[in-house]
Amino acid sequence: MHCKDTIYRKKMSFIKDFVFDEKVVGIFEDMIQRSVPGYPSILQMIRVFTSIYYQANTVCYDLGCSLGASALMISQATKNDNKRIIAVDYSPAMINACHQKTLNNLLPKNIDFICSDIRDIKIKNASIVVLNFTLQFIDIRYRDMVIKNIYNGMVPNGILILSEKIIFSNSKENNFQMSVHHQFKKINDYSKLEIEQKKLAIKDTLIPETFKQHHNRLQKNGFQRIYKWFQCANFISIIAFK
Repeated sequence: MHCKDTIYRKKMSFIKDFVFDEKVVGIFEDMIQRSVPGYPSILQMIRVFTSIYYQANTVCYDLGCSLGASALMISQATKNDNKRIIAVDYSPAMINACHQKTLNNLLPKNIDFICSDIRDIKIKNASIVVLNFTLQFIDIRYRDMVIKNIYNGMVPNGILILSEKIIFSNSKENNFQMSVHHQFKKINDYSKLEIEQKKLAIKDTLIPETFKQHHNRLQKNGFQRIYKWFQCANFISIIAFK
């Protein structure tokens, strides 16, 4: 059973920037399920896409792996037990939790968990790369570099699955999609205070972009076939082919 996210339940006099520390690790699975509409469907489709596009003797990457949910889907996607999966996260608390889950047989042993900034990871021989709500936490100045590194390290016909919270250039649509997301959180038992305090905590750490900005960046860095395959309110997922 997951611990419930109550981090922002009480009124705070000072709200620190959101970080993926041990406190967040303890409630992360509850937080993401109650905060991201369509998250379980995205995970299942990562499994589907991997089952179609994984190429034998290549490497799969889960960049910004948090507690290894996407890496687990990659592992379960094919019967190839020798499939190499590299899962990377900047948070020591997240990686420590992943190692513990592996010891407890909650994650397969063919996942190599690495504590590192994804900007320092050299992508090599990859047929599957997942950025599941990760790029939004990278400084915008370095996002091109991240995408270019992924593209350069992929084999032909490899895929990138990019899931992100987005904004909309039309202000009315942006307000509508944000209101839907906030209502989703309210229905999932987050109070108005919790929503507002979380919003303040992430405003300088999670910087969303429009779909067009993501599409242009992917295209500029080599990807030619780029499809938005999922959207729920202001959350999308894209598949891009090398």
